[in-house]
Amino acid sequence: MKKQLFLFLLIFGAIFVHGMPPETDLPGLADDTSSKPINPIPTVQTDSVTSLQQSNILDDKKPFLPTRRRMDRGIDQFKFAYKGEVAIGLTASYGTLSSDDTDYLLILDNLNLDGSIFTVNPSFGYFIKDNLCIGVRFGYSRMQGHVGSANINLGEANDINMSFANIRLDNHTVSYGAFFRSYAGIDNKGHFGLFSEIEVGVNTGSTNLAYESNEQIKHTHSDNLQYRLDFNPGLAVYIFPNVCTTISFGLGGIQYTKVTQKDPEGNIIGSRNASKMRFRLNLLNIRIGFNVHL
Repeated sequence: MKKQLFLFLLIFGAIFVHGMPPETDLPGLADDTSSKPINPIPTVQTDSVTSLQQSNILDDKKPFLPTRRRMDRGIDQFKFAYKGEVAIGLTASYGTLSSDDTDYLLILDNLNLDGSIFTVNPSFGYFIKDNLCIGVRFGYSRMQGHVGSANINLGEANDINMSFANIRLDNHTVSYGAFFRSYAGIDNKGHFGLFSEIEVGVNTGSTNLAYESNEQIKHTHSDNLQYRLDFNPGLAVYIFPNVCTTISFGLGGIQYTKVTQKDPEGNIIGSRNASKMRFRLNLLNIRIGFNVHL
């Protein structure tokens, strides 16, 4: 009896497991979403997406990347000066040159000269953004030179032999202009910084030249006018919380000069114009100064 009951249950279980219909045939499950294919990322195409894709394709074909897509190189990562600061500065330079009975390549002989140049430039600037400053600068420069004697000999083949004596030069120049300066901090505390500067300026002044001719001293006066575009990089270091020292190097630029010569009575005897574009280190335009940031 027990064997017959056990065999009956085994047969019933086998029929129940193998004879059950699939889930799709069960009533109430025919419309179940599990039986339908699932698209995990629905495809949505609109005019805005299409136009965006087209603009990206056009941008990729441009030879230069627009500003908004350029790489951020972190040049302005460290702040050296902040927006709204006022910088009052002063730069000055002084140099001398002297020679005593000097010979140079057998061309210049018995050269005796001395000269000096002095320049002072007060400035006023305002930071329109972090590390970006615009301002104005004024300046005064004086250059003096004296040649006691000099002999020039270009050789017997050229038959040129000249001598000079008692030549004096005195030049006064007043300048004014506007500048744009961009700083880049070197350390995260803002102690050290590099800057690049573009300056547009005008120089006005006069030059007096005296020389000896036929044992007589003659004088020539000239009025000078110059327009210039200069590039001046440099280094700035904070020595106090609001005071930093600066040193700038003149790398040249674009200049236009007009010179009008006059005799001692004030009559115009000649004039000349000159323009040049030169980019190189000018040893006479190295300025050391300081800025007070308020």
